[in-house]
Amino acid sequence: MAAEQSALPEIRPEGGAAAGSPVSGTEPVPALLDETKPDSAVVRDALGVGVAVGLSGFAFGVTSAGSGLTLLQTCALSLLVFTGASQFALVGALAAGGNPFTAAAGAFFLGVRNAFYGLRLSQLLALPRAVRPFAAQWVIDETTAVTLAQPTRRAARIGFTVTGLTLYVLWNLTTLAGAAGAEAIGDTDAWGLDAASPAVFLALLAPMLTTATERITAGVAVLLALGFLPVLPAGAPVLMAALAAPLVLFLKGRADAAKGRENTMKGRTESVPVDGNSAKGAGR
Repeated sequence: MAAEQSALPEIRPEGGAAAGSPVSGTEPVPALLDETKPDSAVVRDALGVGVAVGLSGFAFGVTSAGSGLTLLQTCALSLLVFTGASQFALVGALAAGGNPFTAAAGAFFLGVRNAFYGLRLSQLLALPRAVRPFAAQWVIDETTAVTLAQPTRRAARIGFTVTGLTLYVLWNLTTLAGAAGAEAIGDTDAWGLDAASPAVFLALLAPMLTTATERITAGVAVLLALGFLPVLPAGAPVLMAALAAPLVLFLKGRADAAKGRENTMKGRTESVPVDGNSAKGAGR
């Protein structure tokens, strides 16, 4: 979300009290939105995200069946794993003839990001302990984005629940439909459906690239994956592409450090008096 130069609206907790008021049991959720938001608006936004992304489960079902997985295996992935990027990475590597362990490793590393989402969402949602194991299954990109966009804890809980429930149910139903339909279609490669996996993956990734650093990282990852594609087994180039993040961050850190030293030297130079007497004295 692009930052705005105008003053941010005051964030209020659920009860509508000012942010600094000692309201017991409430904690405002940081957001760049209005201080109040009707529940119906939260539900509408959550349903929009859940339906839009959930329909892509059909593409996963077709791709998974085309990679050689059975209908039961395909449905089990959506029911138990339930993270689209990791699922597409897994079946994509298998479809390319990759080793199952290498494919699983790539999917695992993509799924690790959800653990970091969970650390943040656990503070914002503050769910009862008995509910947390079930809620953890819904901690993915889409539910995190909807939750963080809400101005209060109540709105965050509604957004998380509606998005997670809608997406989980629809994703699994469309996965089943895609996998079952793939058997009727026959050879998925003949229909060009082997391109469904990378197309959906890019569609999910593109909106997240909001800064120059993120775009550069994505570009370097593509170059690494393509560069290692001819020399590494299927699935391994995805793992090598992960090196783009530390590489870009290292180079960015060095560039920022060099710029900081340049600004420091510039400040010292400007602080030295350059009047005529000083210049004359310096020449003696």
